[in-house]
Amino acid sequence: MAELPIEERPRERLLQAGAETLSTSELLALVLGTGTRGESAIAVGERVLSHVGGLRELLDVQVSELRQVSGVGVAKAVTILAAIELGRRLHISVGAPAQKITSPQDAAGYLMEKLRFLRKEHFVTIHLDTKHQILGEEVVSIGSLNASIVHPREIFKTAVKRSAAAIICAHNHPSGDPTPSQEDIDVTKRLVAAGTILGVEVLDHIVIGDKRYISLRERGHFSDSHSLLG
Repeated sequence: MAELPIEERPRERLLQAGAETLSTSELLALVLGTGTRGESAIAVGERVLSHVGGLRELLDVQVSELRQVSGVGVAKAVTILAAIELGRRLHISVGAPAQKITSPQDAAGYLMEKLRFLRKEHFVTIHLDTKHQILGEEVVSIGSLNASIVHPREIFKTAVKRSAAAIICAHNHPSGDPTPSQEDIDVTKRLVAAGTILGVEVLDHIVIGDKRYISLRERGHFSDSHSLLG
């Protein structure tokens, strides 16, 4: 970026006017650090954004995909992913709800920003103690664009290790539409039955869409009348 006038260089502009004045490609240029021979870091940043489809798509980009962009090697790709993950964690920590789950809305709020932009289905479990305080969470499986494959053995393995009293299952629909499929309903019934045998209660199965969610318990797909508030 040395070929740019000083007042147009992203680093100098950030120092003088603040990061919020920079464009997305300029911010990405600072993350990249350097461009290529005959091409500025800003140009490489613009090409990265164009290749992946925009800023939002960076949330689920892979190193292999970034490396398809001319001028982006392993080091630059890893640096981009690290910056994106820091931003994601900061957003979650600032907007995170209380660490006690008392309703499907709490569970959806806890997972919404983690799952709603992902382009593949991620099946996640939240592990809870007897007071429904969060012990931890786990990504159990990552499926294709429209399907996840989950097995009770994988779902409950970590929950049992953590001595969880209950779990909440959740997965995202990359389409943005959280309407549960018949497969979602069947998987839920199988997990509830397995949880009963293992002594780990399945409180709900939440399907995450784009700023929307559906609770399978609220939809009546659990045989008991228990609720998270109960």
